[in-house]
Amino acid sequence: MNYDKKLKAAERLLEVMDTLREKCPWDREQTIESLRNNTIEETYELADAIADKNMDGIKEELGDLLLHVVFYSKLGEEQGAFDFADVADAECDKLIYRHPHVYSDIHADTPAEVMQNWEELKLRKKKRQGGILGGVPRSLPAMVKAFRVGEKAASSGFDWEKKEDVWAKVKEEIAEVETEMARGD
Repeated sequence: MNYDKKLKAAERLLEVMDTLREKCPWDREQTIESLRNNTIEETYELADAIADKNMDGIKEELGDLLLHVVFYSKLGEEQGAFDFADVADAECDKLIYRHPHVYSDIHADTPAEVMQNWEELKLRKKKRQGGILGGVPRSLPAMVKAFRVGEKAASSGFDWEKKEDVWAKVKEEIAEVETEMARGD
């Protein structure tokens, strides 16, 4: 791999962002909040390019998203919160943590085992940050959010094959509520 070429390209992009932030009126007035909708739109444009199997479009849209990563990093740097290096290092740390089968002695021989480990590690962290559904972004479109909530519920054992089993669980939960209410809790 030609890391020199890649590092020079990243350095050039960071320098261009510095120049734009300094000299372009539009770029100067942007905030983390003002870029949010543009970032969402760029993500959907990438999704379209992927669905179309348009490699030139994918490259272009990845560039747009990379610009957003660099832009947000610049804004974070200006606020003294984080910079591009912090973002990249945090992502590296997360990837290493979530790949113990590569970086430690945990074994995962199949993609399914890798995903199971990944979800368990995410769940461990998310439980500290808001429970099982803590990892489902609030801003997801409704259908995507419903799908992700369903996945999370199923992975925590909240999934049934037959509707009778669902009703049995509902009745069990109602009984628990009634018991707690009778106790005055």
